[in-house]
Amino acid sequence: MTKLTRVTAPTLDVVQVLLGSADPIWGLALAKAVERAPGTVYPILSRLEELGWIVGDWEGESDHAGPRRRYYRLTDEGRAEAAALVAARARRVVASPTPRLAFGVSG
Repeated sequence: MTKLTRVTAPTLDVVQVLLGSADPIWGLALAKAVERAPGTVYPILSRLEELGWIVGDWEGESDHAGPRRRYYRLTDEGRAEAAALVAARARRVVASPTPRLAFGVSG
């Protein structure tokens, strides 16, 4: 399994939603869930699929209007990688000190 070489905030958002979803989720619903533009989310999904972290499947027959939906789910290996990524980022955030702003405050 290939690791992500660049992890951005939108990528973490997408990974966290995929981790929290028990069922496959379609791309536009995922974009709405992370409150990011589809133009940001779909390249992330494509990259994750190329890495083998997720699998995307086109829906079959549907009653809804509009184009067919592509549903995404984490692979078993992808779920492990995603969980490790989120945990590592959480540790980094906790470990990093809060910066102090100096605005002429005397103490």
